[in-house]
Amino acid sequence: MDEVDEKVAIKGRATEEHNWEQYYELEDTYSWMVTLAKQYPHVVTLIEGGKTYQGRSILGVKISKSLSEKPGIFLEAGIHAREWIAPAAATYIIQQLLTSNLDSVKQLAENYNWYVFPHANPDGYVYTHTTDRMWRKTRTPYGSCFGADPNRNWGFHWNEVGASSSACSDTYAGPSAFSEIETQSLSEYIASLKGKIQLYISLHAYSQYLLYPYGHTGDLPDNVEDFKKVFDASIAAVSQRYNTKYTGGNIYDAIYPAAGASVDWAYGTQDVRMAFCYELRPSSNSILTGFKLPAAQIIPASEELLDSIVAMVGEVNKLGYFS
Repeated sequence: MDEVDEKVAIKGRATEEHNWEQYYELEDTYSWMVTLAKQYPHVVTLIEGGKTYQGRSILGVKISKSLSEKPGIFLEAGIHAREWIAPAAATYIIQQLLTSNLDSVKQLAENYNWYVFPHANPDGYVYTHTTDRMWRKTRTPYGSCFGADPNRNWGFHWNEVGASSSACSDTYAGPSAFSEIETQSLSEYIASLKGKIQLYISLHAYSQYLLYPYGHTGDLPDNVEDFKKVFDASIAAVSQRYNTKYTGGNIYDAIYPAAGASVDWAYGTQDVRMAFCYELRPSSNSILTGFKLPAAQIIPASEELLDSIVAMVGEVNKLGYFS
C-alpha cells in the first residue's frame, strides 16, 4: 500500500518528463537540475552547497532572472531524510519560478535571486530509498550507530536543549557543533553569501506549522512583531486554495525546544533577519500518514506552499527587509 501511495519514479527516466505526481530518487533530481542549467543558461546556475560524508554533492540552483544583484532568498529542504515532501516541494518551487505565467510568481522570480537546495542531506535521502524509509539523520558512523541529526548540529546554542548526546538517538546533536560535513560545508556556503540573503526558508514535514526563531529558548527575537506579521500573512495565504490549516509561532513554544537548527543559526549568526521553517503536510494528527505523504498530494501541498511564500515575500518586502 505504501509503495503505491508514495509512487517513486523509475530511476533514470526523470529528466525528460520530470513531474510532481511522483517522488524521485536523488540522482534523478540532480540530473533534472543539471538539465535546467542547460535549458536556462545564465538564469539557472548550478551551485554546490557542500559535500556529504559519503562524498556526494549538496547540489543547488541559483535562479537569477534579472541577471543582476537582487535581494536574496535562500531555501533548503530535505535536511531530514525521511521528509520526502520537502525536496519535492522545493523542486516544484524551482519549476514555478522558471515557468509560471502568474504575475505574482513571475515577480518573485524577477525581483529576487534564489538559492535553492532541495536535498540538504543527500546520503540520508538515498538511504531512505535503499534501506530504511524512516531514516532521518546523516550517515556518519558513530560507534555501532550511524548519523547525527543535521538540524541539531548547527553552531548556534548547540546541544543546549531538545537534542540528544546519544549517537543512537534520532535527535543526536553530534559530537560537536558542525561535526557533520553536510552542515559544516553548507554553513560555509551560506556564510559566503553574507549580506546577500535577506530571507531564509527551511522545508520540513510534517504537521502544518510555520515556525520562526528561537528553538533554544522561549525568549523571542527582537523583531518578533515583524515575524508575527509575516507569519499571519503567510498562514492566511496557505489556506486559501485548499483550506489547509497551518498553525505555529516561535519554535520553542509552538512545537518543542530544539537547539542547533539551521533557521536559528541563519538568524542568530548570519544577520538574516527573517528566517522561517515550514512543516508541510499532513496535519499533526495524521500519524498514520506521517512522513509518507501520498504522491497525489505533492502538487496541492506545493501549490499552497508557493501561495504562502508569495505572501511571505510580499510582507517581508513591505516591512523593509529587502531594501
